[in-house]
Amino acid sequence: MSTNTSQMPIFKRRESEARSYCRGFDTVFTTAQGAEMTDTAGRRYIDFLAGCSSLNYGHNDPDMKAALIDHIAGDGITHGLDMHTDAKGAFIETFEAKILKPRDMDHKLMFVGPTGANAVEAAMKIARKATGRTNVIAFTNGFHGVTQGALAATGNSYHRGGAGTTLNNVTRMPYDGYMGAEFDTCDLLAAMLKDASSGMDAPAAILLETVQGEGGLNAASPEWIARVAQLAKDHGALLIIDDIQAGCGRTGSFFSFDEMGITPDIVTLAKSVSGFGLPMGLVLVRPEHDVMGPAEHNGTFRGNTHAFVTARVAIQKFWSDGRLQEDISRRAAMVEDGLKTIAAMIPGAYLKGRGMMRGVDVGSGELAGDICAHAFCEGLIVETSGPNDEVVKILAPLTISDATLGKGLNILIDAARSVTSNFKVAAE
Repeated sequence: MSTNTSQMPIFKRRESEARSYCRGFDTVFTTAQGAEMTDTAGRRYIDFLAGCSSLNYGHNDPDMKAALIDHIAGDGITHGLDMHTDAKGAFIETFEAKILKPRDMDHKLMFVGPTGANAVEAAMKIARKATGRTNVIAFTNGFHGVTQGALAATGNSYHRGGAGTTLNNVTRMPYDGYMGAEFDTCDLLAAMLKDASSGMDAPAAILLETVQGEGGLNAASPEWIARVAQLAKDHGALLIIDDIQAGCGRTGSFFSFDEMGITPDIVTLAKSVSGFGLPMGLVLVRPEHDVMGPAEHNGTFRGNTHAFVTARVAIQKFWSDGRLQEDISRRAAMVEDGLKTIAAMIPGAYLKGRGMMRGVDVGSGELAGDICAHAFCEGLIVETSGPNDEVVKILAPLTISDATLGKGLNILIDAARSVTSNFKVAAE
């Protein structure tokens, strides 16, 4: 339900039909702070979308905002291509000290065009050049972006259909659990890789998300991830972890693969890596695979200097100790309890995801959509996920207060109760 329509005509008149989220959240937003957004009518909404995990630390974090304002007020560099700047140097030093060194990661940082898709494009190019192979193994329900190379690795037929051309050089394999709990998809992958007559070309890389954000919050087990990592090593392929949505604390630790006992050859980051919602794409690559020549992969806006400023503050503020991880663990338990309450209302519904990247599969895109629409009418922004939009998906800011999180969960629970009651009446 729209709370303001005075500015709607300009969007409908001039904005492309490719617009998306605004169709489900039909109002005009003006300000945001923390885990709340406000529209032109002054109505406040609790944000369980967080820029699709681009705002893990909430809207307009005061410390990041102050640092950015100081940088701009002092005529700090706005655009520097990939030249050396003090802001870039400060970010790299902080990222090295707080993220890489504690994990014994020796990865180089490659700054790419400021999108997740561009990071994936770069990762695939690196793997192909490093190995001399072309095939990339990706997985069912994976989502890696909608530019040509990344789209080839994306499973969703709607997005793939927008390419207008053939999408090649990717072999699709079933993700963990795709064939049911009793079917070991890693065994199938191992058999295909081992058999010279399987028809699978030797892979340059195995590309995967540890939790499939757009694919329905499918969470692979740590054991499955570790076995896939070993298969990549055994067969001379690079392991690429797409941590664009699941990283930066979303699943509980900075990287979604922390504590899984693996060290990916390549990691892609975007979304919340800037900390402030500013565009930034980053590829982490092991030194022995750092094979791209100068400007061989480039982009005018690689290395967003303003994003470097806020990203440094984000890393320093939230990843210098374990306090945020403790908060995430506590809030994740609250989310789980709330989703269990919803699942109990709907026969066959079950929880999905990990950490603060959670949802409930209600078995129907129509039902999930109605729950989210009802929640929006009551002041909560929340979206759906999955191949048929059947998952109600929570991506609340990691820094949301317990009180606001609880209030949002209650809105969602009430929305589910109201919608399911209407479904039952209609069925009768």
